[in-house]
Amino acid sequence: MSPDRTATDPAASEATSFDALALGTALQRRIGVKTSRDEPLARFTTMRVGGPADLFATVHNVHELRAIVRFARARAIPLTILGRGSDVVIADRGIRGLVVQNRAEGSRIEGDRYVAESGVPMARAATETQKAGLTGLEFGLAIPGSVGGAVWANAGAHDADVASILESADLLLADGTEARVPAAELELRYRDSRLKHHPDEVVLGATFRLAPADPATIAGRLDEIRRWRREHQPLGIPSAGSTFRNPHGDSAGRLIDSIGWKGRTHGGATVSEKHANFIVNDRKGSAADVRGLIDEVASAVAAATGVELVEEIVFLGDWEPRP
Repeated sequence: MSPDRTATDPAASEATSFDALALGTALQRRIGVKTSRDEPLARFTTMRVGGPADLFATVHNVHELRAIVRFARARAIPLTILGRGSDVVIADRGIRGLVVQNRAEGSRIEGDRYVAESGVPMARAATETQKAGLTGLEFGLAIPGSVGGAVWANAGAHDADVASILESADLLLADGTEARVPAAELELRYRDSRLKHHPDEVVLGATFRLAPADPATIAGRLDEIRRWRREHQPLGIPSAGSTFRNPHGDSAGRLIDSIGWKGRTHGGATVSEKHANFIVNDRKGSAADVRGLIDEVASAVAAATGVELVEEIVFLGDWEPRP
């Protein structure tokens, strides 16, 4: 699953001294986007933890997204862009600077291609392409994030990933220009891409190349994925999705289960009894609880098996340094 954060400015975790009131007024006047100060961020994430944003705004189309990114960059304002808030854990102290929730959700079918703005939920992409008789995006039903986050992380599930169907991504580059970048130039690897290493490149949209198929057959595949998720994942409980990447040739969940860590807790966070690679916030825990449990799990697996688990979850905001 994908960290659903389409971009984060490197300065986003640094202290800020900008005038949030004046900046919010300017954003509304110039772009037409409403803002709020000290906005609690927990409700915008699937883990349901996290403190406030200094300044918060929601964009509803690519025009607003493009404009707000350029606006923030021109004023050197730390910027974090959130999609659906999956695979991220926001610090209890929140995020400094401007946090933008991306709800740019335009999409269209062009022959055997699906063209989507970066805020389109992957689950919706899966159902829209099914109705159009196009196969290839069924795995998106299992991705709780958005198209932007999925491209950013080369998200995948059920033996498929973004790299296998992505034709190109529309990016806003560091210099403010835009480019349609072929998938081959995005350095897509297992849960990785060049975008993770270039936070100044923002995904505006993507084009997926799919294949014609019988809509009823595709619908059957979607039903299989829904059934598998109900049986194997802790749905309906706050979590950020898969906590760790799978080591080569193995499964993070299997390793955690093998050392008997299902059900372990730290504060209000728990290793899911249903899937050991899910940390669930089942007792109204804090962000610190979640990260504390993740650190403990990784240490326990390393001590017992020698395998160093790599986090798939991304930590955003104003965190204390790890010991």
